Amino acid sequence: MVDLALNFLFNTQLGFLILTVLKAFAILVPLLMMVAYLTYVERKVLGAIQLRKGPNVVGPFGLFQPFADAIKMLMKETVIPSGANKVLFLLAPMLTFSLAMLAWAVIPVNDGWAIADINVGVLYLFAISSLGVYGIIIAGWASNSRYPFLGAMRSAAQMVSYEVSMGFVMVTVLVCVGSLNLNDIVMAQSKLWFCIPLFPMAVIFFISTLAETNRSPFDLPEGESEIVAGFFLEYSSMSFGLFFLGEYANMILMSSMTTILFLGGWLGPFGLWPALGPIWFILKVCMVLFTFIWVRGTFPRYRYDQLMRLGWKVFLPFSLFYLVLVAGVLMAFGWLPHVA
Repeated sequence: MVDLALNFLFNTQLGFLILTVLKAFAILVPLLMMVAYLTYVERKVLGAIQLRKGPNVVGPFGLFQPFADAIKMLMKETVIPSGANKVLFLLAPMLTFSLAMLAWAVIPVNDGWAIADINVGVLYLFAISSLGVYGIIIAGWASNSRYPFLGAMRSAAQMVSYEVSMGFVMVTVLVCVGSLNLNDIVMAQSKLWFCIPLFPMAVIFFISTLAETNRSPFDLPEGESEIVAGFFLEYSSMSFGLFFLGEYANMILMSSMTTILFLGGWLGPFGLWPALGPIWFILKVCMVLFTFIWVRGTFPRYRYDQLMRLGWKVFLPFSLFYLVLVAGVLMAFGWLPHVA
């Protein structure tokens, strides 16, 4: 009976479709739980940094707070401004959240554990993360309000600026690996994680992910002191909730990309306990997420001119220089990877 079921799943089109859906659920359900509890962890960590308790009333140690927040969002009324473009206004948060979920199609949490193990996984990720700006621009424009539109324009300039540096960082990693496949990138780090020889690029990539996800100290699109709440000012209830979930899902996605590109993915330090691949991957992602929160509780917000100067005058020329340097060293010593 088991052989018949396996034959159906692997050798028929319907079976392949069912298997793909099951793999998607196996990734997305834990991801949504992580998104929910990342909000709880962030409030707890920020509370500890600021010498206060954080959520501690709803359930033991406040563990049911994410469910209370979700119920509150679902019970509220969705208010659409009278002058807004209703279709685009409702489409924007769904687009932002959907793109954050779609990117996980190629993320491997263990050797071969990806919904789609494609040979151009890095290009797919870069394309999906670049499309995220559209949800924010559409939200700011469709609200028919000045502050959301200003926040959307800020976000568009910010995300485009830092994506250039992120692109050069990814190309540097690809030069070292010789493949666009995320599985191959992880396996190339079996002896030495890229965060050691490419440490400056790892730092640039992490700081760029802060700007890419609009996180502090680069949360200029949501500058409360200047533009109230930025691009989602006019949103309420679950439409606001989708932006909120999309931001935290993108944080987990960028932490996963950092883990895959520089921290050896599911590989343990010094090759320890290879059977615990998914556990190593989750621990590394959690470490990067903690750094996200730590930075938010530590650094003040940048001015907009400082943000642009850092992206265009520091990160862009340095990442280009380091890319040329790495390629030159690999060429000089004959270490360039040979692709079959």
